[in-house]
Amino acid sequence: MTESGPPDVPTPEDESVDSPVVDEPEITPLTEPADGVPPVLSTPAEFADAGARLAGGEGPIALDTERASGFRYSGRAYLIQIRRRGTGSLLIDPIDHPDALGPVIAALDGPQWVLHAADQDLPCLRELGFVCADLFDTELGGRLLGIPRVNLAAMVAHHLGLGLAKGHGAADWSRRPLPDDWLNYAALDVEVLVELRDAVAAELVATGKDTWAAQEFDHVRTKPDPAPRVDRWRRTSSLHTVKSTRALAAVRELWTAREEIAVTRDIAPGRVLPDSAIVAAALAAPRSVDELTALPVFGGHRQRRQARRWLDALERARRLPDSELPPRSAGGVGLPAVNRWAGRNPEAAQRLSAARTALAATSERVGTPVENLLQPDLLRQICWDGVAEPVTIEAIDERLAQGGARPWQRDLCAPLLLTAFTTPPEADEPAAEA
Repeated sequence: MTESGPPDVPTPEDESVDSPVVDEPEITPLTEPADGVPPVLSTPAEFADAGARLAGGEGPIALDTERASGFRYSGRAYLIQIRRRGTGSLLIDPIDHPDALGPVIAALDGPQWVLHAADQDLPCLRELGFVCADLFDTELGGRLLGIPRVNLAAMVAHHLGLGLAKGHGAADWSRRPLPDDWLNYAALDVEVLVELRDAVAAELVATGKDTWAAQEFDHVRTKPDPAPRVDRWRRTSSLHTVKSTRALAAVRELWTAREEIAVTRDIAPGRVLPDSAIVAAALAAPRSVDELTALPVFGGHRQRRQARRWLDALERARRLPDSELPPRSAGGVGLPAVNRWAGRNPEAAQRLSAARTALAATSERVGTPVENLLQPDLLRQICWDGVAEPVTIEAIDERLAQGGARPWQRDLCAPLLLTAFTTPPEADEPAAEA
């Protein structure tokens, strides 16, 4: 561990009772880009020109992407918004010529990227070949600063006194051509993002959290994509209403059939067949087209055309031997619910209760949410596992490092966990809180 401690953040006791109340700035509507909405660039020649313009700009590069979540299966970028001082704003349509993006990719490899909620945009940019060498995430910076609302519009209003025109974030961005008002919305998302970055960066320095932020930004930039979830079909809505293992098998087979269609056609699974219909069919167990199409949703024209596919899935589930039926619960995955810890692992329950109390107090003192001080899953895991005796700060620090905690988190949290792990519970109090 390093020797640095948490920054000195003013508390209410540090401030005079006569301190003036700081009002939020008056909001000025920002309804369109200052230079107008740029044209959409979609050809190799336009990409080459865009790369040259970006290379001639200066300073950080604001980036955003628009996807078609809820409409398409893939998470691909259907529009890329870019802005740099000296370049202006660019709107890139990567769909028809993704292999021609080389000049834009080259221009962006090196300068700092400014993104808002970077973990949402980085995957689809990497998919196209973009490489981020340096990242500033304005949303994550806002979280570290303890700003109550960290969506882009709220932060732009708070820091810059500007009101962004919003309203098309959940639209189907795979649509072509894109409507003018959608393009206006998209361009505004990067219009003042660099200015927001400058304001957030200054506040991070003023509060002593710039080192924290640098480590967090680098973690987001370099972390690998998450491993695929096991048994994703178990995330089907209302699965808890399905009690028998045979019906669970039906849910699994219907979910798998839907997934195959969704991937092949690049359609969001819920638009192929909603979860509610999967559960209804699994519970009803229809054996004919007439029985199936009598169920809600399946009577529609589109579902009638797929009726044979859904019946085949149900038949596969019906024919499975008992030994191949899925268990009622996933079992053996993750930790038990915290409210069961006291009975199953009382020492872990006491450690978690004490650690949560200490982290909550520290969160209040430094003005950063608890979940940003230490990943909740890591906190629960280390409290459940404990640390081999004798418990030392070095052992706790090593365990935190193995779990991916950044140096600033380890410096701040290891001493708290040492106290939580080594302080006996009060004799007249329960060992843990649920």
